[in-house]
Amino acid sequence: MKNRLGEIRKKQGIKQEELAEVLEVTRQTIGSLENGRYNPSILLAFKISRYFNLSIEDIFIYEEETKNEK
Repeated sequence: MKNRLGEIRKKQGIKQEELAEVLEVTRQTIGSLENGRYNPSILLAFKISRYFNLSIEDIFIYEEETKNEK
């Protein structure tokens, strides 16, 4: 799953540390999300979308795997 979290966060001038504090996660979690190393729980995805007043789909992009990628 890809996401636009880093782009959206930077546009609004918010530091990773600030976002992490509001969402009650670590800065490392935010970094891992932004780098695509970690997919958020549904609860965290909702918290992020509400914080930015965007839909989950505006932030997180789900791409289905093809049969050859499984």
